[in-house]
Amino acid sequence: MNNGINLVVAWLLAAIAAGCSSTPIWDARFGDPVRVIAAQQIIDPDASRNADPVKGIDGKAAQGSMGEYQKSFVQPEPQTTSFSIGVGGQSGK
Repeated sequence: MNNGINLVVAWLLAAIAAGCSSTPIWDARFGDPVRVIAAQQIIDPDASRNADPVKGIDGKAAQGSMGEYQKSFVQPEPQTTSFSIGVGGQSGK
């Protein structure tokens, strides 16, 4: 019976030790490189506070370009692949 209790205690200690981290410094800094890289990709962190309108394109040109953009989804141009160039078709007769 004493061996059974010792085995249970050993298993409990092993389970508790497995939950402890052996890398507290790494754990405290986990994810820091990803956050730094994400922050470096932001050009202007205060851009949401800028209330000035966008300059450089007038309303008529913007509306025309948006119309063309939306039309491209209704009737997209056919895509050709490198496999379809010169394969099959007429042989020049």
